[in-house]
Amino acid sequence: MLFEIKMPEVGPGVTEATIVNWRKQVGDPIQEKEILVEVMTEKVNMEVECPVSGVVAEILFPKEVAVRVNEVIAKVKMNHAPA
Repeated sequence: MLFEIKMPEVGPGVTEATIVNWRKQVGDPIQEKEILVEVMTEKVNMEVECPVSGVVAEILFPKEVAVRVNEVIAKVKMNHAPA
């Protein structure tokens, strides 16, 4: 089962964030709460944790691209279905 990772809301009035660095690549294993990607806005830099454990199946945007909040940025093939 694929789990969609979305660009998180990063603050009031902020509609997009720029991907700075992918910490994991397609095919890499990832654990729940492990950092998947670093993003930034004009006001804040933040790390986005993966909410599930599995393997990175797809990365939908390259580095240095601005992505709208709530847009799917990656997909993770889960080790098991979430509870």
